[in-house]
Amino acid sequence: MMFDVIVVGGGPAGLFLACELRLAGVRPLVLERRPEPDPSDKAHGLAGQVVRLLDHRGLYERCGGRGVPAPAPGFFFGGMPLPLHELGAENPMHLLPCDQRDLERVLGERAAELGADVRRGWEVLSLAQDDDRVEVVTRGPGGVATTLTARYLVGCDGGHSMVRKAAGIAFPGVSDDHVVDRSALVGPGEHFRMLPGGRVLIDGLGEIPAHFHRTDRGVFTLLAHDPRRPLINTAEWEDHPAGSFPGPGAPMTLAEMEKSVERVLGVRLPLSPPPEGAPSMLRRLCGRNTRLADRYRAGRVFIAGDAAQVSHGPTLNLALQDAANLAWKLAAALRGQAPEGLLDSYEAERRACAERVVTHTLAATALLAPGAEVTALRRLFGELLGRTENLRLVADLMAGSDVRYDMGEERPAAPTGWFAPSLALTAGDGRPGRLAELLRDARPLLLDLTGRDALAATAAPWLDRVRHVAATAAGAPAPALLVRPDGYVAWAGADPDGLEAALTRWFGDRPRRAATPA
Repeated sequence: MMFDVIVVGGGPAGLFLACELRLAGVRPLVLERRPEPDPSDKAHGLAGQVVRLLDHRGLYERCGGRGVPAPAPGFFFGGMPLPLHELGAENPMHLLPCDQRDLERVLGERAAELGADVRRGWEVLSLAQDDDRVEVVTRGPGGVATTLTARYLVGCDGGHSMVRKAAGIAFPGVSDDHVVDRSALVGPGEHFRMLPGGRVLIDGLGEIPAHFHRTDRGVFTLLAHDPRRPLINTAEWEDHPAGSFPGPGAPMTLAEMEKSVERVLGVRLPLSPPPEGAPSMLRRLCGRNTRLADRYRAGRVFIAGDAAQVSHGPTLNLALQDAANLAWKLAAALRGQAPEGLLDSYEAERRACAERVVTHTLAATALLAPGAEVTALRRLFGELLGRTENLRLVADLMAGSDVRYDMGEERPAAPTGWFAPSLALTAGDGRPGRLAELLRDARPLLLDLTGRDALAATAAPWLDRVRHVAATAAGAPAPALLVRPDGYVAWAGADPDGLEAALTRWFGDRPRRAATPA
């Protein structure tokens, strides 16, 4: 049996890719080495336009969001507060507190609902490909090696990706061995108390910012999304302080966390474990890696998520958008509808976004380092953030909304190449709705606000692959929008010739027979 796509890795990127492929009518097989979902705490939230992507798929509320995603009034960059409320309607930052463990659970449930084949306890040992297929040798729960074949293979298997290595894709970057990061979920403390406004009162020290408190010895962070088990982080810019732990391979302990907090803050802060039965985390990371694959494709093999880029930044945000970008393009190729260069556009678009995440991560890390020169830099940077245009630039960088995709237009319309705007719509029958709700099925969408028949006639031959919806909307940036499945605007305007060019570029040549509207 030949599968359409084999996805190696059943973390958030692999599961979301499987969901997107199923929505596009593709049969993916997900192979995950771990026999059970990873119960440990890793990422603790999503930020930026990826939150709106989950809303497009109806997963925002399932991941703990409430109502319609709204921009966050504030955030941090390099430990410096960002007054995002000053940006008003131009604020691109949306936040969704959600543990990676819970995100994986939601995505796993959604993949099962859509009929994706997810197999746990299956390790991929090797792969080979030719012009027509990819073969992988796997070992399942019984320990017997099995060979599986697919038209395409995607490696979502993390920073140490076997798929990336087997495909011969280089992973250049830099390593900083001078930083030790520690994290611990603890119980409610008698010696610290959360205060309004994102601050914390610590016995023997006083009131400090909870999110980022930089000292000459490091950085302290306290996050209390769940007051029953607040998360404490420290970062120390030392070459593994003497006596701080037995060695890089030794298990992390709560006592080690206490000593690290004491070194950073200068006061002792007794810590206790979380309440019985609550998930806990004790993690130490010695050094930081920032790496970016030199390419995202090798023949019929692709990589996504941490297999393509690792850093100390928002890599989970990046991974989910990688999956959304790649899935519909693979589906078009499998149906024989992919125009020339469509699959290659995955690397061109997503690698550009990864480069910006690398910039974001390295710059934010530099602003947190100790030293008088960094203190001076932070003072100057704070003055620059006092200007709205600079605040917007940093907010766009953090939200992942500062990269415009090339849509092939000589004079692109203002919204073209950007993530689709949030629009409240009124359908032809008078019912209200939102643009996000029209993107639940991950199909290309022509949102026609012109009230005329010209665009509908132009799109008619593509109606087997592009959905056409007529509506009205207040404050729309253009008379009509052609939105790709990943949420990016491929065309905007009212010119039928421009629409036909965009439909051809992204969704294939005009079919010989016009499709019948559903």
